Amino acid sequence: MINICNVARYQGPTEEELKKLRDSHVLLSSFEYERTPLFRGYTDKILTIDVGTKEASVADIPAEVKEKFIGGRGYCLRYLWDAVNPETRWDSPENEIVMSSGPIGGITQYAGTGKTLIATISPLTDIPIDSNVGGFFGPYLKFAGFDALEIRGKSDQDIVVVIDATRQTVTFEEAPLEHFDAHILCEELTALYADDENDKKNIAVVTAGSAAEYSNIAMLNFSFYDVRRGTTRIKQAGRGGIGRVFRNKGIKALVCKVDKVKGNLNNVYDIGIINKTGLRFHREMVQNDAKQNDMRGVGTSYSLRTLADYDLVPTNNFKFGDAPGIDNMTAKVLKSDWLTQGAADGCWYGCSMACAKASDHFLLETGPYKGQRVCVDGLEYESASGLGPNCGIYNPRDILEINFYCDTYGIDTISYGTMTAFLMECYERGILNKERTGGLDLTWGNAADDLEMLHQMSRNEGFGKIAALGIHKQKAYFAEMGWGDLSEMNDFGMEQKGLEYSEYSAKESLAQQGGYGLTNKGPQHDEAWLIFMDQVNNQIPTFEDKAEALFFYPMFRTWFGLMGLCKLPWNDIVPADNALTDDPKMVPEHVENYKNLYYGVTGQRITTDDMILQSERVYDFQRIFNIRMGKGLRADDAIPYRAAGPVFEEEYLSRQERYDRQLVEIVGLTEEEVQGMSVQEKMAATRKYREDQYQTLIDTVYRKRGWTRNGVPTVEHLRELGMDLPELLAVVEPLLAAEEA
Repeated sequence: MINICNVARYQGPTEEELKKLRDSHVLLSSFEYERTPLFRGYTDKILTIDVGTKEASVADIPAEVKEKFIGGRGYCLRYLWDAVNPETRWDSPENEIVMSSGPIGGITQYAGTGKTLIATISPLTDIPIDSNVGGFFGPYLKFAGFDALEIRGKSDQDIVVVIDATRQTVTFEEAPLEHFDAHILCEELTALYADDENDKKNIAVVTAGSAAEYSNIAMLNFSFYDVRRGTTRIKQAGRGGIGRVFRNKGIKALVCKVDKVKGNLNNVYDIGIINKTGLRFHREMVQNDAKQNDMRGVGTSYSLRTLADYDLVPTNNFKFGDAPGIDNMTAKVLKSDWLTQGAADGCWYGCSMACAKASDHFLLETGPYKGQRVCVDGLEYESASGLGPNCGIYNPRDILEINFYCDTYGIDTISYGTMTAFLMECYERGILNKERTGGLDLTWGNAADDLEMLHQMSRNEGFGKIAALGIHKQKAYFAEMGWGDLSEMNDFGMEQKGLEYSEYSAKESLAQQGGYGLTNKGPQHDEAWLIFMDQVNNQIPTFEDKAEALFFYPMFRTWFGLMGLCKLPWNDIVPADNALTDDPKMVPEHVENYKNLYYGVTGQRITTDDMILQSERVYDFQRIFNIRMGKGLRADDAIPYRAAGPVFEEEYLSRQERYDRQLVEIVGLTEEEVQGMSVQEKMAATRKYREDQYQTLIDTVYRKRGWTRNGVPTVEHLRELGMDLPELLAVVEPLLAAEEA
């Protein structure tokens, strides 16, 4: 490897280093193709690469697949289904990684149109995981001629796969000298395949990092070249261990190169309506952003202070929600002291929201890059709260360093933060100690040992091997070793379906408990974020109201994943008169914007009901996919009790006035009864009530979604959706018959 230890700030390889890299590459095979131009947002082609045989092929996407699955997440799930079987696991050769953008993805006139959707069988959950990510790769894949990419097989050597639209070739190359860590590898490959400095913006790289070789919580990094900063930056497809699948297949990186980005490479139906719609939103951003959430100034971490005020920030493994040190990391502090201002921060062209913030020239104090200055992507809210308050850490410098190393090592910051918080609580409760952690002191707020554990994970050493398992497998291991009680760990281990929780404390929001527990992939907020609507504004008070929200919002948000869109421009900034509309929470003007974009790209008019239908088809398909793989029924929608209420006395006592009042006002006990109860008795009464409420919510949501009490979509419902496909009926009909019996 090239020695970079003495470089103060890595600027990419020198010409001499580039020559060494180029000379070391071995061309293993090459495939020529004829690039299909886009027409109304589609090429109707899929590229399949087999990294085992080093072969590539191009096939037509059938009209029925296009009609029922639309693109993006829909295409990913459809092609993954066809590739695997019920016995497939994450490291099976037939497991695929499928990537797709979507018909609207890649336009440059509207904010948030550069998303790539990815799906694979997860090493954490053993079911399909989907993740979305910014950066340039998804749109570039479309411009190279492909609506989707499926990756199959396993390579017996580390390879780079290059999709070069300028030469219309796909090459498989052995790449022995490049680094594995993403912040270096993306710079190396961007420089290696660019014709000159100006051409760097036409290169997109997908890679993981050194920890992805070993860790179940590994993710993928998607690059984009930041012209103003003169550096290659990365965004993350974080959830579910996709990076480990990537490395298990022997892939070091994917590279996509295009000629250049122009305003109408999607060859849309009506560019005029797209331009008009985009201009209206850009004006909104300029006029309203600073008054509302300041996304352009601080990104998604603007919400930290507000969420702490409402007791919603996960603190010390979701025990509490008030985050007592949050004033050290408010938006004002981050903006003035840590996040670079005045730079173009969009992770795709034309995104006036520009929330992809960065901390430039950040000086690292630990690890293999100690003493070097780097560009850290973030802080985003999930990373800031998960790596920070959830672990008792409030120093932005420490959080940024952990964030950087998670990114470059290829580790999901959400899973890492929630997993570390679980380990810290295990340490607090005596399940772990220094002997069991190899000397690590995992007390709340110990950022130094948190970082050391992360470095060990990247090297597959020491306690880092245990950390790499993820919470679900850690619980089983600790119980097997006799260190802790499994039922107790199930109460406070914040994972569900095997996936670590994202970073919102949902104890006082039944709707958000369902928003996590009733997801297809596991507890991720991108399906339904209902906390403010439910807990703060009390807009959905009844079970029926909550069920309606837990039907509509997951379907509406699924639509963004079908199209290649980011959800943030929908409702993080709203028109100035939005509060005066009939349904402010839906941001009606923005919904109309999306209908106009779809029409402008495809030439097809759609209604809100059409959007929901497109999404529900894919959503129910994914539910049945889960069932096919051995999960996806009611038992799998159970949540850890920590997500719903206080597990231990310290939690109850920290909010005793609230919990005592609820026993009277909500549960129906008298004040005298409550006063005469011990804390344990109060906790038991609280738990019974909250668990019963969750079960009632499940029943109500299942009915609304057209599922049985066991969570199985009915044949009648599938027929209504036009999804009564033989392969789906073969999965659900035996279960439906068993329920009837």
